[in-house]
Amino acid sequence: MAACGSIFDGRAVNRRPLLLALPLLCGAGALWAATGAGQPATAPAKPQRIVSINLCTDQLVLALADRRQIAGLTINAADPGMSAEAARARGLPILRNSAEPILAIDPDLIVGMPATGSPALAALPHENHRLLDVAIANGPAQIYATIRQTAAAVGHPARGEALVAQMESDLAALPRPGRGRVAAYYQRRGYMTGAGTLVDAMMRRLGLVNLATKLGKPPLSQVSLEEMVAAQPDFLIVKRATDRIDDQGSEMLHHPALAGIPRIGVAQASTVCGGPAYVEAARSIAAQIARIDGARH
Repeated sequence: MAACGSIFDGRAVNRRPLLLALPLLCGAGALWAATGAGQPATAPAKPQRIVSINLCTDQLVLALADRRQIAGLTINAADPGMSAEAARARGLPILRNSAEPILAIDPDLIVGMPATGSPALAALPHENHRLLDVAIANGPAQIYATIRQTAAAVGHPARGEALVAQMESDLAALPRPGRGRVAAYYQRRGYMTGAGTLVDAMMRRLGLVNLATKLGKPPLSQVSLEEMVAAQPDFLIVKRATDRIDDQGSEMLHHPALAGIPRIGVAQASTVCGGPAYVEAARSIAAQIARIDGARH
């Protein structure tokens, strides 16, 4: 079990930082660690006081757990600008990043993502709090793994399978309107998203070529306005929040030199985390490409 990075071992919590990465290869079957020396792993009862300490795990828990099971979410969970599941979070307990409210809840499951050094968890006493550490998802296969992992941990594996099946069906039905054209996911202050990221996987699924890959850029790089103009991508994919100019970081995205490049807007809440919202983001991009192509004819 140790080879898979098991984290539901109370003894391991006492010896190591609480947030240990759980490799996706472990799968849902490796979630529950042995509870005593020489004893086999067993799945505990369905958790009734689940606390999420990460925006992305907030969304997984909201999508997969019963509402009455959720005892605490992060401050961003109910923010529609950040969370694709904000509507479901309304009315649920929102926790600050500190140990006291978590201790008051006495959760039987804490769900997070790799975040070693979290002050809230570091301050918890060495007790046998069960912890599910969900890996960051940068593509559909990883999203499906995290959904299954979380669904098993919250006691609803069938719900996770149903969600994965629906996502697979929805993604399979999407067109590929990119037709090999080049797109750049251009962000504030000239940052561009490259290969190995959630947005890159989305571009490839829709038949787009990521400008960052074409230019040999790393997963995140800063690209000057001049370099972007010289590259002349067929599309600029931008966050909808940058539609208005708030500061110099967003102002550069509205430079007249970029005016001739068709622009596709995506909601930050649908791309900040790898989860069910991935489908909606991909569907939105495909629809906008179709509208742009239609307006040209």
